[in-house]
Amino acid sequence: MSIYDFTIKAQDGSEISMEQYKGKVLLIVNTATGCGFTPQYTPLQELYEAHHNDGLEILDFPCNQFANQAPGTDEEIHTFCTGRFGITFPQFAKIDVNGENATPLYKYLTGSTKFGGFGIGPMSLVLKPIVKKMDPDYKNNGNIKWNFTKFLINREGEIVGRFEPTEDMKNVTKQVEAIL
Repeated sequence: MSIYDFTIKAQDGSEISMEQYKGKVLLIVNTATGCGFTPQYTPLQELYEAHHNDGLEILDFPCNQFANQAPGTDEEIHTFCTGRFGITFPQFAKIDVNGENATPLYKYLTGSTKFGGFGIGPMSLVLKPIVKKMDPDYKNNGNIKWNFTKFLINREGEIVGRFEPTEDMKNVTKQVEAIL
């Protein structure tokens, strides 16, 4: 099984084959508009602008599974993101990333990676008790823990990195640039 075997749903409901991204470096992100990590849209857009012509695609999947922080329709979410953060990278239909209704792409991503920890810092201290309450075994499974978890895919379609939302965006940028 490969990342290119999956289809994803566009905002208009049409199906898109992941094959269209073959040969690109991908950063796949589950996002939310009302989250403490929402400002990460700014460095994500900067990264996209700097490296889209080098073969980078950022794939944005809104998700409302974490404290209902992505309310609204796909169109409302897109309007917020383009208006407030000026995003120009592809944004897809809202999905579930965990559980029975998780989209197959995310079942593959979470089944192929491990949780890397929240590191240290104020957001780590906030997230740990919330996530532990939702999933007592959170440290030992690959489930998405919160909004703005990122997966880095190389040009061959291999998952080469997973970044929890607390990861410094400078480190994410450095790792993306290293494989471009």
